[in-house]
Amino acid sequence: MSSCGDSVASVQNQELNPSKMEESSSHFDVVAMAASAGGLEAIRTVLRSLPKDFPCPVVVVQHLDPRHESLMSSILSRGAPLKCKDAEQGERLLPGVLYMAPANHHLLINPDMTVCLTQSELVHFLRPSADLLFESVAATFKERAIAVVLSGTGSDGSMGVRAIKKMGGVVIAQDKAGCSFFGMPGSAIETGCVDFVSSLSSIGELLVKLILNGVES
Repeated sequence: MSSCGDSVASVQNQELNPSKMEESSSHFDVVAMAASAGGLEAIRTVLRSLPKDFPCPVVVVQHLDPRHESLMSSILSRGAPLKCKDAEQGERLLPGVLYMAPANHHLLINPDMTVCLTQSELVHFLRPSADLLFESVAATFKERAIAVVLSGTGSDGSMGVRAIKKMGGVVIAQDKAGCSFFGMPGSAIETGCVDFVSSLSSIGELLVKLILNGVES
């Protein structure tokens, strides 16, 4: 549980009823997800466990080779319940859509919930940067943001999860047991700002529970 800001109670044991999605008010407005090495399969696993009427946009940073065009969004679309696409400059986030950061572009979310793509300087030798995505999401959505850190090397995202927690949002990290590369989730956990450390197979269900039921103090 988090030692950064107010602690939150686990919702792991609350009853899940995804059919309530359309009739319930969402407790959160966005899910921001970050991954690197081993991240493709991790993202696919989470995505496939979400209902097609998922009421939030999902915004994803995956570290990619900047020399090659990314096929991530088309790969994720196969068998996925949500629409998956490369994010485009200026477009407004819509619920039930997964937006992927294009290769060699930072992805940030503006205060009006539109996409900002930039090729500004590398952050810790990376572009796109999970830290920049999380920090922009924290500033825009505050306590109504969820950040998810999945398999990856390095420590990208660890500064961003601090921003999410400072603004009252919720942070989930993939656990070590089924993680191909534990660098990113492990670094996030070490900040003390992670609320839930979850198996990959349970993250999608946890997201639905949080969005339907919120987090009890």
